[in-house]
Amino acid sequence: MEHDETGCQPAPEGPILCINNCGFFGSAATMNMCSKCHKDLILKQEQAKLAATSIENFVNGSSSGSGKGPAIAGTVDVQLDSVAPKTLSVPPTPASGSGETVDAKAKEKEGSSRCTTCKKRVGLTGFKCRCGNLFCGSHRYSDKHECPFDYRTAARDAIAKANPVVKADKLDKI
Repeated sequence: MEHDETGCQPAPEGPILCINNCGFFGSAATMNMCSKCHKDLILKQEQAKLAATSIENFVNGSSSGSGKGPAIAGTVDVQLDSVAPKTLSVPPTPASGSGETVDAKAKEKEGSSRCTTCKKRVGLTGFKCRCGNLFCGSHRYSDKHECPFDYRTAARDAIAKANPVVKADKLDKI
C-alpha cells in the first residue's frame, strides 16, 4: 500500500535473465540484457546509422570517391530500431569511359606473380623489393637484379631523422 501512494515499484525479488535467452543475467541499466548482448545491440545500431548516413551522402552526391569505381543501381532498404524502413533508389553511373570490364581491371591491379628479372613464377614466395618489383629467391638481393633504389641515401635520411642535431644555447660569460 505504501508503494502505491509514493509511485515507487518494488525491486524484483530474484535476478533477471537476459531477454535474448543467452543464459546470463541482465540488469535494468542494460535494458534487461547481459553485457555481451547489450554491446552487440549498441554495435548494430551504430553500424546501421553509419550505413544510413553513407547511403544518404552517396545519393546526395557528396561522396568523397573519385567516381571511377563501379556503381550498382537498385534500391536499398534501411531499417533503424523502431523506425519504418526507408527505401532509397540509387541511379546508375558509368564505371569508366575506357570500355574495360571490372574483371580486367582487378586482374591488372593484382599484377603478375613472376620474377621481374627471369620471369619465373614465384607465387606466394616472391620477394617485394624497395624498388617496387617482385623477384624470385635468387634475384631478391639488390646486387642480383640491378636495383635502382638508392639504399645509401635512404639510410642517411633514416639516421638523420632518428638522430636530430642537438645544440645547446651559448652561455653568456660573466
